[in-house]
Amino acid sequence: MCIIFFKFDPRPVSKNAYRLILAANRDEFYHRLSKRADFWGTNNEILSGLDMEEGKEGGTWLGISTRGKLAALTNYLQPRLDRDARGRGELATHFLTNDIDSLSYLKKISTEGHLYNGFNLITADLSTTKGDVVCYYGNRGQPEPIVLTPGIYGLSNALLDTPWRKLSFGKRLFQETVEQSQTLSKDALIAQLLSVLNNEEAQLPDPAIVEQGQEYVQPILNKYAAVCVRCPDYGTRTNTIILVDTDGQVTFAERSMLDKDPTRWETSTHEFRLQS
Repeated sequence: MCIIFFKFDPRPVSKNAYRLILAANRDEFYHRLSKRADFWGTNNEILSGLDMEEGKEGGTWLGISTRGKLAALTNYLQPRLDRDARGRGELATHFLTNDIDSLSYLKKISTEGHLYNGFNLITADLSTTKGDVVCYYGNRGQPEPIVLTPGIYGLSNALLDTPWRKLSFGKRLFQETVEQSQTLSKDALIAQLLSVLNNEEAQLPDPAIVEQGQEYVQPILNKYAAVCVRCPDYGTRTNTIILVDTDGQVTFAERSMLDKDPTRWETSTHEFRLQS
């Protein structure tokens, strides 16, 4: 499970504003093998973490390329999984490694959505010259993908902007931080966004989560109903912040759990300029 908050404005009025501010948590079993974010691909043009679980190797939950392609994936909470379904991480990886545009890719995926367990996929084409396009598709929602209008969005393990209490709470904290973004230094902005992502206050009661997750979510509801999930062997393993400024400068900051230990973390930062 994961949670993502993002704000985008392709043509911000102020030169001090960001075209994109994205803050995301990856929630996963602590023992699941993965690589922390680094550059990969044919010309080292893609930056993402990678799933290394057997049979799912090479999938990703969040990535961006120097060509301006961005993909962000969350699972859709469902009580029972189809163990024969295809790995959802490949959905993001395939977009990042192909030249197809965001909307065309999601239209293609919408015809194959039945092959996967429930998922949500954000795809974006970020271009300093042409303008940014951000699209969304969830295979448990409407049959066609949509092009998003500029604004602030939240995505957890239901459809886009479904008002689970933890999503609404986190989105409000995210919006308060975004409203200060032009007056904060980059480091201060990242620190405040990380604070939002690590809020462990359970937002209960939330019948919407219970109804969707049924008996699957009940044992961990008091932990799962927070922006940051912290259970003994499962929870938030990675915080990621992506900032894109008006000139196409990208800052990708990742805070990762070390050695399956929720008390030990390491933060790394990558910076580059979009080529588009």
